[in-house]
Amino acid sequence: MEKIRLYGFNNLTKSLSFNIYDVCYAVSDEDKKKYIEYIDEQYNSTRLTNILTEITKMIGANILSIAKQDYQPQGASVNFLITEEKVDDSLIDPSCNKGEIHLDYTNVIAHLDKSHISVHTYPEYHPDKGIMTFRVDLDVSTCGKISPLKALDYLFDKFDSDIVICDYRIRGFTRDIDGRKLFKDHDINSIQDFISQENKDKYNMIDINVYEENIFHTKMLIKDLILDNYLFEKSEKDLTEDEKEDILYKLNMEMHEIYYGKNY
Repeated sequence: MEKIRLYGFNNLTKSLSFNIYDVCYAVSDEDKKKYIEYIDEQYNSTRLTNILTEITKMIGANILSIAKQDYQPQGASVNFLITEEKVDDSLIDPSCNKGEIHLDYTNVIAHLDKSHISVHTYPEYHPDKGIMTFRVDLDVSTCGKISPLKALDYLFDKFDSDIVICDYRIRGFTRDIDGRKLFKDHDINSIQDFISQENKDKYNMIDINVYEENIFHTKMLIKDLILDNYLFEKSEKDLTEDEKEDILYKLNMEMHEIYYGKNY
């Protein structure tokens, strides 16, 4: 089979890891189970595939292949193999499905390359404190001129995010026409440069950047906790003042433990 030809290819690999946590509170065991079912339905592999398809369009890439899977007891995974330029059908490997998922597929296995997008979900709950945390790990890795940073604000719109942990790294090098190595092909001081002011205003943020290594890290923690936004199957008006205070304490504790990566 004829291979896909790359002309003047940019070998830099730009990788974005977008890790989000959405925290919620439920009183009864029944409500906890309902929450898991709700999240599993809201963020099943079909909806995640639609989100990744939009990301692919947004960064200017093209889909070669999709693999997706829902899991028991909960969670889903989706993986895209993408290319910067549109490729003629005659050049695409027969194992690639070009984004067409057929109903008779019980499972799809796809190979990975330098350019891919993947997402994994992890709904879970605390055994006795009523706290429930939904985690999404999304990775976008591109080479060529396309950049995964273009999709950041779209990701904020598609996922409710109380904590966001972003890592961005530029790896490898490419050459100019004189053979000189280029280790970066765009200006960046912080991941925050690529997030809208509207989204930045919602969070407290910390940056840890290693500029000489082209490594950028941003952590974000939601500023305002409106209790009704965090109650599952319940309303703030149904609670006593003591209950409100206790739930807010638990929510704050959960978020700070995740944000700082330690148990208090």
